[in-house]
Amino acid sequence: MPFTSGLIHNDLPTPSSGVVINARNITSTTALVLIEVYVVPPSTNTLTLIYLTGYMLPGKSSDSRQFNIEGNIAYEIQVNASGVLSEVAFTAFGVDEFGLPVDGQQMLAMDWQEITAFSTTP
Repeated sequence: MPFTSGLIHNDLPTPSSGVVINARNITSTTALVLIEVYVVPPSTNTLTLIYLTGYMLPGKSSDSRQFNIEGNIAYEIQVNASGVLSEVAFTAFGVDEFGLPVDGQQMLAMDWQEITAFSTTP
């Protein structure tokens, strides 16, 4: 089942230039992880898919990926993990140009909202 961060406002006083998405497979079976990153550019004010990636995450392992979202007024992350008996926990953090977390722009494992499908189907 996919999950969404919901729309995250990315403006002053400290906008994020990137978002780091962490995935941790807590089971011993491999999982397929899919990530979609959307932004709202100030020029169009329309939610736009900018990144779509998928990878295999081995059991009992973790992965961190960073995506550039600089200059956008908002962003949204959608994630999904599938695999027989696999269970993946996700977190995400907005980061500044130095890679430091931005206050108020974090998604802990318990913060994700379940959705029925990705906004854009891969």
